[in-house]
Amino acid sequence: MKTYDVVVVGAGAAGLFCAGIAAQQGLQVLVIDHSMKVAEKIRISGGGRSNFTNRELDVRAPHKHFLGDNPQFCRSALSRYTPQDFVALMQKHSIPFHEKHKGQLFCDRSADDLIHMLLAECNGSANGGSVTRWQPCSLKAIRYSDAAPEAQRYEVDTSQGTVPAAAVVVATGGLSIPKIGATDIGYRLAKQFNLRLVEPRPGLVPLTFDEKAWAPYAQLSGLSLPVRIETGTKKTLQSFDEDLLFTHRGLSGPGVLQISSYWQAGTDLRINLAPEVNLQEMLMTAKHQSKKLIANELNTWVPSRLADTWASQDTAWQRPVIEASDKALNHLAQRLSAWPLTPTGTEGYKKAEVTVGGVDTRDLSQQTMESKQPGLYFIGEVVDITGWLGGYNFQWAWASAHACAKALGARLQPAV
Repeated sequence: MKTYDVVVVGAGAAGLFCAGIAAQQGLQVLVIDHSMKVAEKIRISGGGRSNFTNRELDVRAPHKHFLGDNPQFCRSALSRYTPQDFVALMQKHSIPFHEKHKGQLFCDRSADDLIHMLLAECNGSANGGSVTRWQPCSLKAIRYSDAAPEAQRYEVDTSQGTVPAAAVVVATGGLSIPKIGATDIGYRLAKQFNLRLVEPRPGLVPLTFDEKAWAPYAQLSGLSLPVRIETGTKKTLQSFDEDLLFTHRGLSGPGVLQISSYWQAGTDLRINLAPEVNLQEMLMTAKHQSKKLIANELNTWVPSRLADTWASQDTAWQRPVIEASDKALNHLAQRLSAWPLTPTGTEGYKKAEVTVGGVDTRDLSQQTMESKQPGLYFIGEVVDITGWLGGYNFQWAWASAHACAKALGARLQPAV
């Protein structure tokens, strides 16, 4: 059986990118994945066009767009491989793209363009390196021996045989979207080699509420509007100005997905349903000028379906605004401007775009992504680094893969 310099476990964004860069440095790389298809998460992301990075990423302050027990961990990798670097790679391959909301970059045609680019990078080595892919190929076990020659210190048992290698890169992603093959194998490998884990949980995920309490709002399913949504207090306060989407079971949309990564079970959310106006002032002004029903006055600032649903909750709000008491109007404005809600949970990994938590960064090198176990590396989503919605998680995949591959190239002599 051939000896490889590196075995990469996982043929997703981080795994393929790492494999390509490692091969371009003359290394012999084997990529294994239990799925028949490569990079399914890329394929389905961004509505099929893949939001592959974000121009607004601030590498000097990663805590602005990333979370984890130590978000500063990602600064080194992100500063050495930036969104501009990945954009240059896209341009090299003549892949057209465009910018949408808040610095988000998408492929013009299809996410398949991005996947084909990664595969082309894997096949484009001019330094004697190569990338071999075994798919579908399941990982059975990994063994390590200090006594073995450095080039063979790892034995990787797969469904296609046992492979000796100098290093192993774990790029297995998290638990999100199991229908496309997500598993916990990366976490199990970390535990096998006595690495610490931060408890995983769904991130960028819709939130759910008690069925009875949510009944008045379930009829608003499909309604979307811009809001300000926040959770936490003082040092833990986090807020987003994004769109919210009502669903039959709760809330979704960009704002909710963003806040879900920060929300802790049992804590509340506060939502300003009309963040662009001072509703208290507007309603008090309308009281002296308008004979409209309160609901009709409200739909100047919020969708009419929402205004009707809200006004129906209190008889004091079911009258012309001119007849309403100041107390009733102030109470309505306060509720709409800081709607307190306590989710009962989330839609879980089946709807989560990412997994929060993962391999503890205290057990990894921020320069190389190597773990405390020599020759064992972790990159991408399997690590306890989670980005905001909007291309940040893909940029972490590219940057962590790049840091790892460059370190491998500097460390390993090509296998003979």
